[in-house]
Formats: sequence, C-alpha cells, structure tokens
Amino acid sequence: MPTKAMRDVSQSPSQPFSHLDASGAAHMVDVSDRPTTAREATASGRVELGPDTVAAIRDASVPKGDVLAVARIAGIAAAKRTPDLVPLCHPIAIHAVAVELEVDDAGVAIVARVRTADRTGVEMEALTAVVVAALTVIDMVKSVDPGATITEVHVDAKSGGRSGEWQRTQ
Repeated sequence: MPTKAMRDVSQSPSQPFSHLDASGAAHMVDVSDRPTTAREATASGRVELGPDTVAAIRDASVPKGDVLAVARIAGIAAAKRTPDLVPLCHPIAIHAVAVELEVDDAGVAIVARVRTADRTGVEMEALTAVVVAALTVIDMVKSVDPGATITEVHVDAKSGGRSGEWQRTQ
C-alpha cells in the first residue's frame, strides 16, 4: 500500500504546487515517467563590495588568496551537491557546470550555467552554484570588507523538459 508521500499528485488547478500532496504535506515529486532530455539553466547574482576590496581582488592582494578561483571551484562543487542542501531537490547527473566571475567597480558579478540530460531541470543547481560562489567571495574578503552583500540572485534562462525555453525579460 503506497504511503501518503508516494501518491501521485500531479499538478492541477486545485493543487498549483506539485511539491505538496492533497493534504498540504511536502513530498518529492515523482519524475520517473518523464523522458530524459537535455536541460540547461543559467543563474546570476552579485556581491557588492567596497572600492578598496575591489582593488584588492584586482591586484591579488586579498590575504586569503585568489578570491575568484576559490569561488569558482566552490560554485562548481555546490552545483553537484544541491540535493544534499535543498530537501526536495532530485539527485541528478550533472554533465557540465561553468561558473564565471567578473570584477567590476562595484563588486563581483557571478554567472553559473549547468547542463544535464535527465528527467528534471537544473535551475536549483545553477542558483546554488551562484549563491555558494557569492558566499565564498564574502568569506574570502570578510576581513577587509565586513559589509559585503549578496544581491540580485535569480534564474536568467532555462531550456529543456516539458516547459521548454524560458528567459528572464528584465
């Protein structure tokens, strides 16, 4: 006999959130009947920094070391560990992760792209990569810039699966 959490609760107008069953309890969505398709997601965010911190990153004088290299690796590792951090996120095969960090006069811009061929998307993995890369930037510079702030984290685009292509318009 299936437990309440194992019941099929496909999305419907009376139940707009697929991660909730009929009684409102959270559960992991069953994606076993979905086809495997190529999927990609891009997310971005920023770390706002003071001008002295920006200068220290640019001239590689941050006491903890190479801020961008460490943040890039942290973001890649985080994308691969997303289901360990987000309770209802499916463990999927990650086929590619790219984390780009660019220093500008106000801080560091971060973009993460994640690809898979699986039954569910990689938006959460892309967001996790951005946030952990941003947290790592803050960890690397906190001794010189305790006011560093993470801002503007969002999904920019996704493709694949039932819903196809989507791109942020703003």
